[in-house]
Amino acid sequence: MFTRILIANRGEIACRVIKTCRRLGIRTVAVHSEADANARHVRLADEAYCVGSAASRDSYLRADRIIEVAKRSGAQAVHPGYGFLSENEGFASACAEAGIVFIGPPVAAIRAMGSKSAAKALMQAAKVPLVPGYHGDDQSPAFLQQQADAIGYPVLIKASAGGGGKGMRIVEKREDFAASLASCQREAEASFGDKRVLIEKYLLRPRHIEIQVFGDSHGHIVSLHERDCSAQRRHQKVVEEAPAPGLDAIRRAEMGQAACDAARAVGYVGAGTVEFIVDPSGAFYFMEMNTRLQVEHPVTEKITGLDLVEWQLRVASGEALPLKQEQIPLRGHAIEVRVYAEEPEKGFLPSIGQLAHFRKPAESEYLRIDTGVDEGDSVSPYYDPMLAKLIVWDQTRERAIARMLQALGAFEIVGVGNNIAFLSRLIDHAEFRAGTVDTGLIARESEALIPKGQATPDPVFAVASLWIQRHEAQATRARATAGCDPHSPWGEADGWRLNGVQTRRFEYRDGETVKTQTLRYGHDGLTLDTVPSAINQATQYVVGNERFHASVVRLGDQLHVFSGGRHHIVSPIDRLAHAAGDQDAHGGLTAPMPGKIVALAAAVGSEVEKGAALVVMEAMKMEHTLVAPARGRVKAYLCSVGEQVKDGAELVEFEATP
Repeated sequence: MFTRILIANRGEIACRVIKTCRRLGIRTVAVHSEADANARHVRLADEAYCVGSAASRDSYLRADRIIEVAKRSGAQAVHPGYGFLSENEGFASACAEAGIVFIGPPVAAIRAMGSKSAAKALMQAAKVPLVPGYHGDDQSPAFLQQQADAIGYPVLIKASAGGGGKGMRIVEKREDFAASLASCQREAEASFGDKRVLIEKYLLRPRHIEIQVFGDSHGHIVSLHERDCSAQRRHQKVVEEAPAPGLDAIRRAEMGQAACDAARAVGYVGAGTVEFIVDPSGAFYFMEMNTRLQVEHPVTEKITGLDLVEWQLRVASGEALPLKQEQIPLRGHAIEVRVYAEEPEKGFLPSIGQLAHFRKPAESEYLRIDTGVDEGDSVSPYYDPMLAKLIVWDQTRERAIARMLQALGAFEIVGVGNNIAFLSRLIDHAEFRAGTVDTGLIARESEALIPKGQATPDPVFAVASLWIQRHEAQATRARATAGCDPHSPWGEADGWRLNGVQTRRFEYRDGETVKTQTLRYGHDGLTLDTVPSAINQATQYVVGNERFHASVVRLGDQLHVFSGGRHHIVSPIDRLAHAAGDQDAHGGLTAPMPGKIVALAAAVGSEVEKGAALVVMEAMKMEHTLVAPARGRVKAYLCSVGEQVKDGAELVEFEATP
């Protein structure tokens, strides 16, 4: 077994590997970019070295610098995590040349599965079922268009070197193919340095089921059961669970055998995942093999009771697999959700900023949290915005769902947008509860999963008013205690008046309306609009006959109220403050985050409809299309293709027309 390893990654996977290494007594060496100098994985590791500037191409993708650090630190092995260099054939080869163990499969296996097109040919020879499609070398747009026409629409364009949902486009009709191909190729080249694609028939309402496989250098390969990853958006997994709902033992064995055959065909060693697409009839087809540990590996660990990172380390050090196929446990049900800094109501646009408040539910045998951030850390525009993975386990799927909803309700985040409310609605959706999820569920049910214009419940404003009153009273008492007369009655702030009753008016902006609360100080306590109210404890509020458990966090001019598993943001109105002047709504388009302009989609002077694509920018390793806010005319572009723009930069001069 190794005594010192280098972790060539960041975020929650780096922290996850450090945790296992600590348990095994292995020292860890972290690498980081300048932007990640104080990241959680850096704080947890025994040693840490900077390998470059913020952009991943100048740091986490610099194989030469990472190997140099491995040599300098005396690391015997490199754990690549997932993403970045984890499936990079050149990096694995460079590690071998430097005498450093690459904790992953042999170079030949990475090469074989690194190209989706070549992998399809191998799987066809191994008699693993394939989806109809084109996986060849001719990459001319006209030829690819002909192949798509022959396959029949809808088709799926996929980056040959891709993964993580990047470089993928569904094309519903022929006239959309050329633009989708160009966009897919741009994103593939930006993410993987390789713009080659393959074309496949797009199956309607399929499931995405993958098999975790493990091989050792002694010729043993086992399946560690399946994961259902069908809940996706833009081909990126959102929820994963194991085992797959409704999959019987016979089909599980068939898919497991096919996955092992696929791994055996390339002489696989280490952790890998064979991904299948499953049509409504139950027929399954090979999609790709990921030659690394997956983001969703914790659900497999929960149903087997195994530590897959420990297995990786043992196999890489030459040990045989600890268990045979018939010894692999399968117990209970596990679900994982990915908590992202993003705004579902704005098309899942990534959110950047500081985590002013980051309160996680308590971990237990039923609940696990993998995260790469702590409260006070920043979410930068340079990397994937995943904040944490929330994993639950219980004896049955129904109980696991209940635990997940409870855990999501206890997760509190302030400072960046997040998808927790969206995840709660998804887990509670009737189709998810029934176990009938397909890859199109989120897009199909977007209105139910991302409801618009929801009014804030009145009790939330009551809680906000009571919190403000208590917070101000505590501050007044603290000042009195610290002053020259700590026993002054003026330090009580209890609203006492010699004659009459003191009242106080609170106002809050709720969308286009203003909510009003009147607080009265009486001999028998506080009342809100004649409803008896009281504060019993720091997080317990009583409004009339209703009792609320809530926590309140102030950030700037807003109050974040967490209650009943919901997160509400209320904005108190200060009538004494100078109102800011209304901004001129000139109809311009601004950059929602720092990024690179990759395409200008409409001609200057052209008339466009609301929602028409105007600018395509690349940020956080994904393409984002900015659309016309209304029907109108593109007067001018204030940016150019290839330009790196800042957050809030004016991009388009746009004139709305009736």
